[in-house]
Amino acid sequence: MPIKTIITKAPRPVKIFTDQIEPDTRRQLTNIACLPIVHSHVAAMPDVHLGIGATVGSVIPTRGAIIPAAVGVDIGCGMNAVRLSLKAEQLPDNLSAVRRAIERAIPVGFAIHHRDVARRSTVTGLMDGLQRLAEQHPKLNIKRGKPYKTWIRQLGTLGGGNHFIELCLDEAGAAWLMLHSGSRGIGNSIGRHFIELAKEDMRDQLGNLPDKDLAYFTEGAKHFDDYVRAVHWAQDYAMSNRREMMRLLIDALKPVLPTFMATKEAINCHHNYVAVERHFGAEVYLTRKGAISARKGELGIIPGSMGAKSFIVRGKGEPQSFCSCSHGAGRRMSRNKARRLFSVDDMVIQTEGVECRKDKGVIDEIPGAYKDIDEVMENQRDLVEIVHTLKQVVCVKG
Repeated sequence: MPIKTIITKAPRPVKIFTDQIEPDTRRQLTNIACLPIVHSHVAAMPDVHLGIGATVGSVIPTRGAIIPAAVGVDIGCGMNAVRLSLKAEQLPDNLSAVRRAIERAIPVGFAIHHRDVARRSTVTGLMDGLQRLAEQHPKLNIKRGKPYKTWIRQLGTLGGGNHFIELCLDEAGAAWLMLHSGSRGIGNSIGRHFIELAKEDMRDQLGNLPDKDLAYFTEGAKHFDDYVRAVHWAQDYAMSNRREMMRLLIDALKPVLPTFMATKEAINCHHNYVAVERHFGAEVYLTRKGAISARKGELGIIPGSMGAKSFIVRGKGEPQSFCSCSHGAGRRMSRNKARRLFSVDDMVIQTEGVECRKDKGVIDEIPGAYKDIDEVMENQRDLVEIVHTLKQVVCVKG
């Protein structure tokens, strides 16, 4: 059995796929397991760590209800990876031009495109689903004006924090493009809006919750159907954002790399999302907060830090993890602690051989702030098998 730790201090157990877990994280997982809507148990992946409201690296099955804060505000955040027809020996010795081409093509942080670059079919498809949401929730202010223009021009942008774009090489020397991003500003607005609505709807019951951020909508409640529509729209937006970004990346790299072709899209997967699935005899709303689906035979992406390996994996369909696995290495310290503990010199050493920023602005993303990805993978060897091992040679951070 791959489970390393079981917490039984709640009505439902928490099954954890690592024995390296902080006390605050254990308490947070216990809080989730105390909710009456939880079905069977809560699963925690090997990269588990403390989150806001719900734990990062948790998989939460709920019956007849959804917890907006468990899905979070970066709705649909996830990964995209494509293999190129290039080999390592075809890449230039100096990769600075490759990094500059990526940085010119893809806005990062709060930046957006200065013109509409997303394909018309993408925008039209998303717009159709947004109309009703905008009418029913005017506080989102997403129907017209600047916010309307912003969500369109954020399609094909990276965002900030731990989002990244990488050029990698696999174990056979084949080149891959890999990126990590989500639903950008509009997903954040939708997430925050419905988290507050859930708290308002449960105002009389908040005192009975172990954490007010675990407020939830139940089926039939005033805003339940609206949230389901909104969260799925944001997940579609995140998926589209990654596709648009990958298209722009491939076009941007053609002038600075030898002639190449991209194979068909390898994987485009969420790791912050909710879906209706069947587990342990019941249909549930399964929230993966920092976890990916790992059904038997399903491909997924597990990235390491900006100085470590990443993996293309195939799921084994382990029932106890709700057919899930980790979404990455997982942080082992906060961003503030990383800034206090590490220096620019440390960043230079830990990202040796990678063409990337090596300044104080990205110290919070230093590899030393993350868990050992090899240990994470060892802890989930019963959840996934490794198909490809990737090592980045270029990294652009958000």
